[in-house]
Amino acid sequence: MFTNQTGSVRMSLAIMLSLAASFCTATSSVCQRLGARSLAASGYQAKGFDIWLIFRLARQPAWLLGFASMLAGFALQVSALRFGPLALVQPILALELLFVFGYLAVLNRRGVRSREWLAAAAMSAGISVFLRAASPSGGRPNAPASLWWPTGLVTLAIVGAAIAVARRQRGNTVPPRVAATRRAAILGVATGVGWGFVAAVIKELSSHLGDGPGAVFSNWSPYVLIVTGAATMILASHALAAGPLAASQPGFTICDPSAAVIMGVFLFGEHLRTGAVDLTAELLGLAVVAVGVATLSHSRLITGENARPPAVAGPARDAELAGKSR
Repeated sequence: MFTNQTGSVRMSLAIMLSLAASFCTATSSVCQRLGARSLAASGYQAKGFDIWLIFRLARQPAWLLGFASMLAGFALQVSALRFGPLALVQPILALELLFVFGYLAVLNRRGVRSREWLAAAAMSAGISVFLRAASPSGGRPNAPASLWWPTGLVTLAIVGAAIAVARRQRGNTVPPRVAATRRAAILGVATGVGWGFVAAVIKELSSHLGDGPGAVFSNWSPYVLIVTGAATMILASHALAAGPLAASQPGFTICDPSAAVIMGVFLFGEHLRTGAVDLTAELLGLAVVAVGVATLSHSRLITGENARPPAVAGPARDAELAGKSR
């Protein structure tokens, strides 16, 4: 009885911390976008790669608030993964897109279509249905090395194959806009899978926090986290640069939790319900989420198509990338 109550408390903490982390990362994305626009309004124009861009953005109060929110979101995610399974935490973090949409709807007030509100409600309902049907539970705090190696190699193979396919789109005979959309979509999927692996590494890291700094830095996870996190951010930058955000965003939002759920089961032995009714509900929930994400990804509020000045394109994109630190 006591064990069940403790498990329930840990799950509740994981859910609350995940929601808080999702809210913080959404705040980071919106604030850094506002900071980038303020920088552009001051007369700055992106001319190629600017190594001082981060310092220019740091002078904008909104961007600094976004950066602080990004750090808070990471800390909350680590804490959530200490208390709950990866298959529970990562799908909740996908709600970041809903929080971003809500923020932008309040800031813009006009131009929000009814189908976009329906898409937001559908995405929320889909995640709820999936989590209720799957009921993620259990799992071990650490994954054995014998499982990490194949997981890492499979992830690398998927990402490498996606990059190769995306590069081939340049030589296709289809119109350039279609090729660009395909490249962005493929790289978005690869980025989502990469973020799922990064989340699994964070889960491993979180299990050592209670043993003190010595245990953390003597473990491999913080160093792999730095490398894989940086590599995935670079991959995300290429996905965003390859084509429209509406093409890459579904891959970011759907493949991240999907990959994390699979890795949670394989690496950490987390349990999901697999009955016929449960699996049907889980697939239905994921399908509803996919439709909601696809619709929101085409919203002018998300893509920033509402009269954005040309000068802001470069800084805004970099600022949005800075908020992608799951």
